[in-house]
Amino acid sequence: MLMAYASVAAFFLVAIGFMLGSLLFGKLLRPNNMYAEKVETYECGEAPVGPAWFNFNPRFYIIALVYIIFDVEIAFIYPVAAVFKRWVDQGNGLFALIEIFLFVAILMLGFAYVWVKGDFNWIRSIKGDPRGAQNVSSRGQPRAPRAGASEGAPAGPAGRAAVAEGGAES
Repeated sequence: MLMAYASVAAFFLVAIGFMLGSLLFGKLLRPNNMYAEKVETYECGEAPVGPAWFNFNPRFYIIALVYIIFDVEIAFIYPVAAVFKRWVDQGNGLFALIEIFLFVAILMLGFAYVWVKGDFNWIRSIKGDPRGAQNVSSRGQPRAPRAGASEGAPAGPAGRAAVAEGGAES
């Protein structure tokens, strides 16, 4: 009974041997001379600007997901549209039409949920932030300097813009 699995075991052994042999052969063949430029972060042939780790705005991710959802919707609707006339001739046209409208309605319900939740608002305040909308908008009232801040601390819209552009608020 176990002999039936011998070919599978032999296949795995050959695959593991090939993998380990390739890694060993590559290690023996390639040069090992590390230098600062070689281990530097690669940015499409350009010199890197800033650190490799930075805070990526999750709004890009949310909007990309919504785009992909509607892109996939088109990919699912296209085949139905291609054969819809044949389904009408067979008497299944109304059923297919209702099915497609139900599919689009469910996706629109999700779209409305994301919209009402505020994920499409590019600038919004963070829940629980005591500074409120002034944290992200320069149209509000100027902020009073924090307790213990120096006299030259930036306050107001110009100060917030300077801080947002990378300056430091003292």
